[in-house]
Amino acid sequence: MDSLTQAVLGASVTVAVMGRRTSFAKAALVGAVAGTVPDLDVLIDHGDDLLNMVRHRAESHALFFLTLAAPLLGWLTHKLVDRKAPAGAPNLTARWSLAWLLALLTHVGIDAMTSYGTQFLQPFTDHAFAVGSVFIIDPLYTLPLLLGLLWSGLRTRRGVDWRGPNRWALIFSCCYLLWSVGAQHQVRSVAQQALAEQGVHNVPDAQLFVYATPFNTVLWRVLAITPTHSYEGFYSLLDQGQHIPLTATERGQEYLQRWASVPAVQAMQRFTQGPIRMELRNGRVLLTDLRMGQEPHYSFVFDLGTPAQLDAGQTQPHKVSAVLSSGLDLAGLVDRILGRDLRAPVATVHP
Repeated sequence: MDSLTQAVLGASVTVAVMGRRTSFAKAALVGAVAGTVPDLDVLIDHGDDLLNMVRHRAESHALFFLTLAAPLLGWLTHKLVDRKAPAGAPNLTARWSLAWLLALLTHVGIDAMTSYGTQFLQPFTDHAFAVGSVFIIDPLYTLPLLLGLLWSGLRTRRGVDWRGPNRWALIFSCCYLLWSVGAQHQVRSVAQQALAEQGVHNVPDAQLFVYATPFNTVLWRVLAITPTHSYEGFYSLLDQGQHIPLTATERGQEYLQRWASVPAVQAMQRFTQGPIRMELRNGRVLLTDLRMGQEPHYSFVFDLGTPAQLDAGQTQPHKVSAVLSSGLDLAGLVDRILGRDLRAPVATVHP
């Protein structure tokens, strides 16, 4: 998720855990830091742009390492934050440790709900878990948490019980995530039927992915992957009927097979678990992650070099795209969410 969401989530969790044991401001500040710390791995250079992508959300998001780090961070926080506590005050090391643990684990949990992928079982496996039921920026998740936190903060100045708004905001956020998974499951069922009707579902080794579109959990992107093509469609829970028009795009099967042994291609294949494309454009080989974005706008497109360089094993991938747009303007996105399909399919599917 975006940095604001992670900071607000961390602050909300820490405030809930610490309660009246420390000041609201201290708990919120420590929680915001705790919610931000795992993403500092973006500052690490792994050697090239593609490795920086696939190594993001790896060890820094591993449950094993975070669980080991939480007691140390809790002890350090107690020493720094509570150093002026009066004699006889309770030792809050254990409570701060619990707050750090939950703030770190919820950071990992909400990241895993997006389509990017989170390797939270490092160092035992580098499998990237990705539910894809929420977009990386979703105001319906973030704003309630932020409002609950601010409301609780304002109530502390009035000398009344301030914990309720923050607590209810956390409950709402959990319910929203459950809703997103349920909505995704519903769209997946519709998509399976639509793909079967159009013959895509019957293609051997076909994969189906369903991703939330920007800022909402009503409009969903359906992505089917076969060895030769990707098939893309959109379905809103407010659509009339269950037909999903699909557009077909070649995935560059020839190139994927030709350079399957290239480490960069293997890393991307392992990280995405299937939805990638290779193409030759202007004499350069481009590798695209098809999970984030839509045709023809994608967040992660990498230039691997010339065909001769790949054949010689000489690659230095660099990113040539960082688009987070859905390809529709905001007004068009809202119209499509409401069930008004503004775009005709680029190509009819003929498997």
